[in-house]
Amino acid sequence: MSGIILNLNHAGSHFPGPLYLMSPKQSTLADPAQDNNDALREQLSTTTEAYNRFVPREFLRLLGIDDIRKVELGQQVERKMTILFADIRNFTSLSESMSPQENFNFLNSYLIQMEPVIAAHGGFIDKYIGDGIMALFPDSPDAALRCGLAMMERLEQYNDGRERAGYRRIKIGIGINTGIVILGTIGGAARMDGTVIGDAVNLAARMERLTKDYRVSILISEYTLYCLDEPSLWSIRFLDRTHVRGKQGTQSVYEVFNADPPALREAKKKTLTMFEEALAYFHLDDLLTARERLAGYLAIVPDDDAAHVYLERCETPAAGLGEQRGELPSIWREEYSFGVPVVDAAHKNLLSDMNALARAVNVSALHLTTPLMAQIRFAAVRDFAVEEQLMQEDGYPFLELHVRQHQRFFEFFGELRREIEEGEENRVYLAFRVKRYLTGWLINHILSADRHYGHYRAGKRREQGLRQVT
Repeated sequence: MSGIILNLNHAGSHFPGPLYLMSPKQSTLADPAQDNNDALREQLSTTTEAYNRFVPREFLRLLGIDDIRKVELGQQVERKMTILFADIRNFTSLSESMSPQENFNFLNSYLIQMEPVIAAHGGFIDKYIGDGIMALFPDSPDAALRCGLAMMERLEQYNDGRERAGYRRIKIGIGINTGIVILGTIGGAARMDGTVIGDAVNLAARMERLTKDYRVSILISEYTLYCLDEPSLWSIRFLDRTHVRGKQGTQSVYEVFNADPPALREAKKKTLTMFEEALAYFHLDDLLTARERLAGYLAIVPDDDAAHVYLERCETPAAGLGEQRGELPSIWREEYSFGVPVVDAAHKNLLSDMNALARAVNVSALHLTTPLMAQIRFAAVRDFAVEEQLMQEDGYPFLELHVRQHQRFFEFFGELRREIEEGEENRVYLAFRVKRYLTGWLINHILSADRHYGHYRAGKRREQGLRQVT
C-alpha cells in the first residue's frame, strides 16, 4: 500500500487583505491552523503505517491501486506468481505443552524472524495461517527458492537462540509452486480481504504438506522447475509422482537439498542416479528390486530420510502414500483437447510417439529409438510453433511463460536423448525418465498451460461474437 495522500501543503496559507510582517514577539506565537495540519499529517502517516501491517502495499501495487480508499470488492488481476508455503513441524504437539500466552509469544518470535527474510528476497506475506506463512513472489521463482534457503538458514540461527534459552529446536517445511493465479479482493460489503486464487496456490500448499511425508525441508513442483532461470545452480532431485486432489493425472515433485548439511548434500549429488533408479523400480511396482536398490543406496547415504520413507513403503506397500502412486495414462483422452483441432491432433500424435519411445527403450529396441527421437523433436518444434503463433495473434498475455515451458521441454529432451544415445544400461530407469520428462511433461502442459490458453481463446471468441451481434 503506497499510503493515503492528502495535499495539505497550502492549507492556511491564504489570508484576506494585506499581508503584514509579524514582530519578533508575534512570530513566537503558535499558529493553530498549522498545528492542526501537522497533527492531521501525523495522524494520516500513522494510519497509513497501521494499514500497511494488514494490507501489503505490494498487493495493492499489483492491483494497480495507489490508495487504499480506492479498493473495491471484486477488483482482480491475473498474473504469473510463485507461491511459497512454510509451516512449523509438529506444531500441535508443541503448542499443547504451552499456555495460550506462551503460544502467542512463540509464534510471534518465530514469525518476526521470517518476515524480513521474505521481504529481502522480493516477496511479501499474503497471510499467516496459524503457524504457517503464505508468501507471494511476483517476479522470479528463483527469488522464492533463494528465500526458502535463507529461511532455513535463519531458522538455524533462531534455533541456536532457543537452545541457549533451554527450548527445543524446531523444524519447518517449505513448499513452492509457480503458476497463473487471480489476485484480487473477495468478501462482502462490510468485510473484504485480498487473496490469490487458483490451482497454483493449491499445489503450493500440497508441496508444503508433502515435506512432512518425505521428511525433507523444501519441495518444489515441476512447474517451478520449468520456470527457474538457472536450474543448474540448485541441488535438485526428483522425489515422487503424486496425485493432487482435484487435478487429473499425477504431478512430479522435486526436492531442493541445498540446505542439507554439506556432507549429506554432496553424498546426494554423487548418488543421484542411484537414488532415482530405485524410485523408478518403485513406481513401476517392482518393489523387490526397489527394496534392494534402496538398501544399497542407504548403505552409502544412511542419513537420507526420504530414502528411508521409500524403504518403509516397499516393506508395507499398502500403508501411507504407497498406494497412491500411479503411472501416467498412456492413451489420449478427450479431456486433453482444448478446442483447436490442429493443435489437438499434434498433441495426440506426440503422445503416441512418446509412448512408442518408452516401449522401445523398455525392450531395448535401440534401433527404433533414434528415428523416434528425431520424429518427436521435429513434431514438437512444429506443434509448439503453431501454438505460439496462435497465442501471438490472440494477444495472449502469458505467451512468454508458455514459450519458456516449451524451451524447458527441449532442454530435458536433449538431456534424455544424450543418455539414450550414450547407451545408458538401465532400461527401466530410462523408460521411466521418458515417461516423466516427455509423456508426463506433455500431459501436464496440456492440462495446465494449454488449457488456460484454451479458456482465454474461447473467452475472446465469445467477446468478438457479442460485439458482432451488437
